[in-house]
Amino acid sequence: MPELRSPPSLGRPLGRLLTKKFFARSVHEVAPGLIGATLLVDGVGGIVTEVEAYHHTEPAAHSFNGPTPRNMVMFGPPGYLYVYRSYGIHWCMNFVCEKEGSASAVLIRALEPTHGIPAMRRRRGLHDERSLCTGPGKLCEAMGVNIKHNTLPLDAPPIAIYARRHKPEIVSGIRIGITKAVGLPWRYGLKGSRFLSKPFPP
Repeated sequence: MPELRSPPSLGRPLGRLLTKKFFARSVHEVAPGLIGATLLVDGVGGIVTEVEAYHHTEPAAHSFNGPTPRNMVMFGPPGYLYVYRSYGIHWCMNFVCEKEGSASAVLIRALEPTHGIPAMRRRRGLHDERSLCTGPGKLCEAMGVNIKHNTLPLDAPPIAIYARRHKPEIVSGIRIGITKAVGLPWRYGLKGSRFLSKPFPP
């Protein structure tokens, strides 16, 4: 497949687009594999710097107790977006992985903004690039992601995910902001990045 390049107005060249096949694997392969990829929604977004994996067999996953109207998309085929409201305040985006019925997903926790930064600043009401997308709720607000994006395919407009061009150095640690299965080291990040929701332990 020929390399897909962004228009000059969008900045740096982009790699190949990821398809649903990329997500039809273990969530533990997909999660670190997204570090360094570029995620855009309506042309706004950046480089994925931090994610968390959630598997249906552990109680921190929304799918642990079975399907509900909210999490139904998790039980469907891989390669779709699961958007939910956290604490009744923030939207969070997740990528459904593994075979249909597995109900496992990757939470996108942080991005390094590269595309549509003026729109992000306007939506977030702040100027500092480092603070625009350093958290799952922050990045959804910056990118304009909400419940209307729930169940959308990850390989069709308005969503575009471009594969990383080089394998980065990745660090891992325990997940953040949960009270169950807290010891699992399923949080992954781009080593040395300034664009993380929280530093990884040394």
